[in-house]
Amino acid sequence: MAMTAGVLALVLCVLCFAGFWLGRQEAVRIRSGGVQPHSLPSYYGSYVALVCGIPASLALLIWISAADSLVRQFVIAGLPDHLSALPEGDLALLLTDVRNMAYGRVPLNTARPEIVGAVEHYLRLGEISRWLMWLVVLALAIGGLLLGRRMVSAEFRARNAVEQILNILLIASSTVAVLTTIAIVLSLIFEALRFFAKVPVTEFLFGLTWSPQTALRAEQVGASGAFGAVPLITGTMLISVIAMLVAVPTGLMAAVYMSEFMPGRLRAVVKPVLEILAGIPTVVYGFFAALTVAPLVRDAGMAIGLNVASQSALAAGVVMGIMIIPFVSSLSDDVLNAVPNSLREGSYGLGATQAETIKLVLLPAALPGIVASVILAFSRALGETMIVVMAAGLAANITINPLDAVTTVTVHIAALLVGDQEFDSAKTLSAFALGLLLFVVTLTLNVIAQRVVKKYREQYE
Repeated sequence: MAMTAGVLALVLCVLCFAGFWLGRQEAVRIRSGGVQPHSLPSYYGSYVALVCGIPASLALLIWISAADSLVRQFVIAGLPDHLSALPEGDLALLLTDVRNMAYGRVPLNTARPEIVGAVEHYLRLGEISRWLMWLVVLALAIGGLLLGRRMVSAEFRARNAVEQILNILLIASSTVAVLTTIAIVLSLIFEALRFFAKVPVTEFLFGLTWSPQTALRAEQVGASGAFGAVPLITGTMLISVIAMLVAVPTGLMAAVYMSEFMPGRLRAVVKPVLEILAGIPTVVYGFFAALTVAPLVRDAGMAIGLNVASQSALAAGVVMGIMIIPFVSSLSDDVLNAVPNSLREGSYGLGATQAETIKLVLLPAALPGIVASVILAFSRALGETMIVVMAAGLAANITINPLDAVTTVTVHIAALLVGDQEFDSAKTLSAFALGLLLFVVTLTLNVIAQRVVKKYREQYE
């Protein structure tokens, strides 16, 4: 289905380009005949392309989203009574086996006859779905192309129509973004409330022991665990603070050097190279932390008589700080470059040196943007997972010693949701409570950043 949808999307793009060319050529023909069209030829071409592409693209997205679910429902309806009456969980596993057999991931020769029939039914329905998808999408695309092409005339206000369509698309995109955010927040809140119905909020926020129970299935029974989040919060803050102690001075000094001292040609090379650090996958940083930095920290500590854990907060924090340097340096460099040159020239005219100008003029003027970049980097540190998993471990300890092993909120969110989990257990639901806690913290930091920027923002002519 995915490959077929990809080919169909490519065909749809070709039809849109053809519609643009036809609409533009028709407008050029009208203008060459001595009649001045209302809009430029490119607007007519854009209108035809949009009318051709938008309805067909929406139909393709809806089909991709709903086709598999509909095929599953038809497969269930075609199952024998003793199979269709299975519990929901067992039926889902059965359908997964049918799907795997249909795609050749599981041998079909060992399956029961009724399962083989379900697989064949699944394949037939999938083939029908693909043919119908091509038929519907191509019909909408070609129909839109022909309709848009007929609308091209000297009197047609193509520019107004294109701007109206684009305005609707922008509103729809922003609405999807807002609704997605609301859905994420509501899902966190609802699941967290289920957790707090089992575990008191005070125990979660102020408890000193984190030892969740093993996630059991609904028909099993087990003793409840300890869900005090203080060790996770302490570990998160410790590693994040170490990361910021590495990233902020280094990133800020790099930004000042690139903005005020580095030649333009060299800056054009160095800044993209520095920003490559932000594009390296975090799992690579995790390997670097676990295989290089952690042993180096342990050996250095043992050389001077310190007891250093094999997985320490210091190793994870240092590597996380290296990862965050581009966030601070790039944003701070952009803020420093946005300060008007008139402030620099005025400072030099009063006899200030370059160092005094940077210290007393540029940094105060750029302070709101720098603070915003630091808070953004801190939010990034709070949400990091892979580096902590590989370099700091899973030990939920309450300590401020950077040489000890600690863990973070994000690490345990990932650990709690791994495997075959029962979402009615307090252990699994605690992941949503941790996610809600992390969301509130990062939202608070973003609000503080906005307030700082708004309060101390300088307006320049």
